[in-house]
Amino acid sequence: MTLLHTYQHGTAYSRRTMPPQDPYWRKRVEPTKSYARAGAPAVTLKRPAALPEANLWDVLGARRSHRDFGDQPMSQETLMLLIWAAQGITEPGAWPLRAAPSAGALYPVETYVCAARVDAVEPGVYHWELPEERLAQVAARADVAAAAAAACLGQDMVGQAPVTFVWSAVWGRSAQKYGDRALRYVYLDAGHLAENLHLAATALGLGACMIGAFLDDEMNALVGVDGEAESVVYAACVGTPASADT
Repeated sequence: MTLLHTYQHGTAYSRRTMPPQDPYWRKRVEPTKSYARAGAPAVTLKRPAALPEANLWDVLGARRSHRDFGDQPMSQETLMLLIWAAQGITEPGAWPLRAAPSAGALYPVETYVCAARVDAVEPGVYHWELPEERLAQVAARADVAAAAAAACLGQDMVGQAPVTFVWSAVWGRSAQKYGDRALRYVYLDAGHLAENLHLAATALGLGACMIGAFLDDEMNALVGVDGEAESVVYAACVGTPASADT
């Protein structure tokens, strides 16, 4: 039996037995994290004057993965729309709800932005802060595109793109309710918000490509997480397509 099968069987629900809740996970985890509250510089992105119009069915039919980008920078308004589509707040309140679903509304996935060419934004790594909906600077670095490409196994498209999104999982945020079964839900959550971002990019006339192949330790180091309590699980690069491919 492989590790995959061991995990799948070990976290399976049945009418006769339920997986035990490991005491390790019985501790409260904060629902959000913030660098700005600890003093990091923050950027409040410009918001578009009006939301773009797009037909959902046309966008679904047009969605493709693009791996060749031009050198055009990304506007702050466009970046704001992309992030909001993935992890924007759609229902404010004591427990704000977001654009993409999450198991138990626990939202264990954090969004980091490797901004290489965004208008009036210093190149570097940024963290999407909620509920404030702002970007906090994790690290300023002129080589952020090259560093992200290196962590993504040298994929040229990452080095070309003006923006690469990196999603991490704060495991305990989901596991405090679901225990080890949380691993299943975290990856589902990441898929939900990544598809939202991909569709938003398509609606804006941009290209996007989802990325699951990366060097875990290097990607964790790039966005400044420890790889234990919080680990990178997914990524995507977005930009103006230089050519169409599938």
